[in-house]
Amino acid sequence: MIHKMIHHINFRVIAHATEDLSGVGSALDFFLASCLTAPGSSQKDELSGLTETIKTEGHFNNPIHIKTAVLKKKSACSKFVQFFKENITDEDLETLRSQMTERLDDDLNFFMRFSKQDAAAGRLRFTESSDAVFVRVKIETYPKSWEKAGPIVEELFGCK
Repeated sequence: MIHKMIHHINFRVIAHATEDLSGVGSALDFFLASCLTAPGSSQKDELSGLTETIKTEGHFNNPIHIKTAVLKKKSACSKFVQFFKENITDEDLETLRSQMTERLDDDLNFFMRFSKQDAAAGRLRFTESSDAVFVRVKIETYPKSWEKAGPIVEELFGCK
């Protein structure tokens, strides 16, 4: 049933001028590698096909890179939920449960932030920092309803 509950999942991570772009990319790849589905293709090729990098400038004209990816296939979204459930710590799961209603907006986007450094090291940890891998899960309900989306979020992300 998960495949009918998620419309898509967006990922975003920022690499500041002082950071190694490949290290930041590996933080994003930590999430994406669990969601790959194409048999016969190399993981590196499939990851590069999912991600996009935008070069821009920060507030003080410092160069930054914004790496993004979108999972649109229902099977990839389901794999992300499974990855989440298998890798989330009990402590982070409790934090998420206590904040679920604040993380779901009126457009049915469910927001999570994960530590960029932990992700690059192969660990899934929540963070409140802006130095994070940002994940936005678009919940699907018909008709669009925050009241219907809440139980979906709880089912997907509220239990192990």
